[in-house]
Amino acid sequence: MTALIICTSKSNGSTMRVADELASVLGARVVSPETVTDSDIERADLVGWGSGIYWMSFAPELVARVEALSERDRGRAFVFATSGMPETPLRRYTANMRALLASRGFSVADDVFHCRGLDTMGPLGWIGGVNKGHPSETDLAAAREYARRLA
Repeated sequence: MTALIICTSKSNGSTMRVADELASVLGARVVSPETVTDSDIERADLVGWGSGIYWMSFAPELVARVEALSERDRGRAFVFATSGMPETPLRRYTANMRALLASRGFSVADDVFHCRGLDTMGPLGWIGGVNKGHPSETDLAAAREYARRLA
C-alpha cells in the first residue's frame, strides 16, 4: 500500500506531530497542500488530509487543494485534525471535509482522528494558550492506533 499524508500545521506544530505519527505507521510521506501534485495523489492508495481547525474550519489551503481536484474515481482517504475546542453540532467541519473528499471520488473512512492541540488563536495567545501539552503521548498513541486500523 502506498500512503500519502497532506497536512498543514500553522501555529505550533500540533497537527504535524499527529501527521508524523500517522506516517510512521503507514510508511507515508507527509507533504503540504501547496507542494503536493495531482500525480502524487493519484499514485497513493490511501491519502490522509489534515490540518488544525481555525474558526471551526479546516485550513483554507487544504480545502482549496481538495476543491481543485477533478471529480473521478480515486482510492481511499481519511481525515484528521487537531483543535482547541471540540467539534460542535452546529458546524460539523469533519463531516464537511469527508463529504468534499467523497465528492472528488475518494472512498472516505467512516471515522476521523481528532484530538486537542495547543490553541493560541486570538486572545488565547495572551494567556499562553489552552490545551498545553497536547497532543499528549496518549493522543499520539491513539493516532498510531488509528493508523493501524486504516492499514
